[in-house]
Amino acid sequence: MSGLLGVRLLLLWGCACLWLSSSASGALVISRHDEAIQERRGAARSLQKRSTNEVMVEVHSVTVDCTVTSRFAHTVMTSKAFNKANSSQEIFFEVELPKTAFITNFSMEIEGQVYVGEVKEKEKAKKQYEKAVSSGQTAGLVKASGRKMEKFSVSVNIAAESNVTFVLTYEELLQRKLGRYELLTRVKPKTLVQDFQIVTNIYEPQGISYVDAHATFLSNELLPLVEKTVTDRKAHISFSPTMEQQRKCPGCDGTLIDGDFIVSYDVKREKNLGDIQIVNGYFVHFFAPELPKLPKNVVFVIDISGSMSGRKMEQTREAMLAILQQVHEDDHFAIILFDSVIETWKDSLTKATKENITEAMDYIRRMSSRGTTNINDAVLTAVNMLVKDRQMERLPDRSADMIILLTDGMPNEGESNTGKIQENMRTAIGGNMSLYCLGFGNDVDYSFLDVMSKQNKGLARRIFEASDAAAQLQGFYDEVASPLLLEVDMHYPDNAVDSLTTSHFSYLFNGTEIVVAGHLMDNDLDNFLVEVVGQGLEEDFRVQGQVSAADWDVFYPDEEYIFGDFTERLWAYLTIQQLLDKSKSGTPDEKANTTAKALDMSLQYSFVTPLTSMVVTKPETEDSTSSPLIADKLTEEQRQQAEKMTYNYIPAQSYPRHYQPAPTYFVDGDPHFMIELPDRGDALCFNINDKPGTIFNLVRDSNSGILVNGEIIGDKKTPPDGKINTYFWRFGIVHQTLGVRLEVSTEDISLFQDGKWVKLLWSDAASIKGSNVDLLVTKDRSLTVTLRDSVKFVILLHKVWKKHPYHRDYLGFYTLDSHLLSPGVHGLLGQFYHGINYEVAHLHPGKVPEKPDATMYVKGQELNVTRGWQRDFRNDVKNGENVPCWFIHNNGTGLIDGHVRDYIVSGLFKSG
Repeated sequence: MSGLLGVRLLLLWGCACLWLSSSASGALVISRHDEAIQERRGAARSLQKRSTNEVMVEVHSVTVDCTVTSRFAHTVMTSKAFNKANSSQEIFFEVELPKTAFITNFSMEIEGQVYVGEVKEKEKAKKQYEKAVSSGQTAGLVKASGRKMEKFSVSVNIAAESNVTFVLTYEELLQRKLGRYELLTRVKPKTLVQDFQIVTNIYEPQGISYVDAHATFLSNELLPLVEKTVTDRKAHISFSPTMEQQRKCPGCDGTLIDGDFIVSYDVKREKNLGDIQIVNGYFVHFFAPELPKLPKNVVFVIDISGSMSGRKMEQTREAMLAILQQVHEDDHFAIILFDSVIETWKDSLTKATKENITEAMDYIRRMSSRGTTNINDAVLTAVNMLVKDRQMERLPDRSADMIILLTDGMPNEGESNTGKIQENMRTAIGGNMSLYCLGFGNDVDYSFLDVMSKQNKGLARRIFEASDAAAQLQGFYDEVASPLLLEVDMHYPDNAVDSLTTSHFSYLFNGTEIVVAGHLMDNDLDNFLVEVVGQGLEEDFRVQGQVSAADWDVFYPDEEYIFGDFTERLWAYLTIQQLLDKSKSGTPDEKANTTAKALDMSLQYSFVTPLTSMVVTKPETEDSTSSPLIADKLTEEQRQQAEKMTYNYIPAQSYPRHYQPAPTYFVDGDPHFMIELPDRGDALCFNINDKPGTIFNLVRDSNSGILVNGEIIGDKKTPPDGKINTYFWRFGIVHQTLGVRLEVSTEDISLFQDGKWVKLLWSDAASIKGSNVDLLVTKDRSLTVTLRDSVKFVILLHKVWKKHPYHRDYLGFYTLDSHLLSPGVHGLLGQFYHGINYEVAHLHPGKVPEKPDATMYVKGQELNVTRGWQRDFRNDVKNGENVPCWFIHNNGTGLIDGHVRDYIVSGLFKSG
């Protein structure tokens, strides 16, 4: 940046997320290219400290304005900032948006001059700016961010005492899942904002049945700030905390606004024909009737090859046991396990009686991993089983046939050519059943599964390697568990409509919705007769009716309706999505034609799709000419590849066998701190080194009155290598509100409650159930501390041979149910209880071959981190289990707030 001061401004979507570069969470920091000038927010006793450095950039506003009109969401993200400095600042604008959305517009206004992004054909844009790309003047603006989001970012150099306004617009059609529509806003401002607001207006002429708004960060103080007004056809939701209401604690710059803001709703459904909206020559038809469930015949085809060993096998087993309990008694099911050998539970499908379900669960409990992967023969076995049972009339006539394939790798046994496997499946299935493909982890060929499923009336879904993988599997099954109709056809007059989106659907599942849109050839609705037919439970479903256009002026007389072309843009959005799906299969000519149509429409409607790019030309500065930045739309395959290059690159079999579904934060060993991040399937770790006798604050929650401190102890004497190891040997736990004080050492356990002390020994198996705290001692192993209506801690005892020349007994500290603590919790562990935002990139070889280094972007800093392992002793106190994590060097500097010395306290029960 040519020596200029650089300030980073992050505004994340889905997210309104605003963040200025800092080396401490929640602080505004202006950092030089070669050094950081920081305003630190310390931990525990130093929370009230304030830096004397003046913040040189004011963030005036962060606004998320979303208008939902008949399920079509139009979102505008706006941020305004002012550079108070007497020199230029580099400001970064970042927005995290749903991966299903299309960016439609981006602009920057700098001192009255507006710079607008332009949507161009991707290949032409790359060629046009090839010179800039090769010289390093341009970079991709969009990258994957978690499972559901992608991040748009752009930077601009702002002159002294100048304003900048960033505006990003995107659109998407909300999909109905499990009976509701959902808008998710990930808000992580990382700093206080003068004017912060989220506003959502929902217009549904069909009528709104319910609206719910909640957030993961809402405390009792913030909850009343969520304002919700709902009438028959409109809902208004807003959230606008003041700067003082945003503060994490009095006098500090940390913000409580950190998490997901979610609006969910559904509409009224009084007619089986559904709801049809007609605006400006385009119509959209929503169809989701309430009907009895059809029986289904499902074959579960489960990969048990060697790569599924350990954690993935356990999660698959857990998910299958839960799914089997949900299979309806009218359904039929079968189980096929495969590696190089195909193993069937039974030779045919079995009715889901209580006895058969119990037997199947016992079979699943015994499955284990082995061998290589023969996908071709496994799925063909499932197809043949369904075909045979149909021929033998063992299955109900009116029932849905489906195969659910779960695999984590590439076919490498039997037929291994993916194109040939797809051809075999299409021939064998012949359109008579659906194939759903679940790709587990990053080693799977998702494109292969995606095409194969779409060719066979199904869909593919990625299952992410994380502690909630079992819940992901169950969630997918819930979506397809209840078919209502088969072979649904939506009929419209040929002489009245054209440019129709897909109008035939193999299934309609409970909790979902069919959407069809098209162009009206004229505005004469007298002959606009709509008919829907399909196969129902007892008889064919058929409903028809005459369509009349709703009068929006009558429904919303007080609104200045500014989104009048929503049906046309909804039609364009839906058409492009369907063309992109079709372009993945078919003959070369068919692929080329559908791709060309999708490209033309993307350009016509200014949608950033996988075929187009948004080109942003940055203004010239004294130090550089204008340089282009190109924003692309990522495909699922590109997202998967990006994840392999960042924190999820470790092969699946390297993960530990036991993962808890809820986050766990712990310190154990020498002392090793671990922050588990289940939403990313990842973990961060760091060590703390100090002299024996030092007492650190681990957890401090002033709102609930909870305090946890720990004292470290050193080796008995200096080992030959000269390095003295330190460990935690004593913990003090206080709950001021409940009047509880607990001291835990390697020698004994002392509890003060109700005005008296009680002592327990590690050598005894004992328990205490009190009015405010429960203790459970597992002999010579662990202590579980459960505070009333609050958090649970587990302390592990590590016993060392008494005659060991150097080492001593020591303790490990694990936090469970951390979400029950307030957003203001802090401490060496506590500061991470409500998550942390970071990115890992630029993987490169480290000092040790099996432990590569990478660059971590966290709290406004770039840290060099190393991929390694720390041990989790919860399931094996003696040996522990390796947990892969990104190791942050130098006592966690850059990751923890402030400096490690800020966390030192004067006594085991002292806060400072």
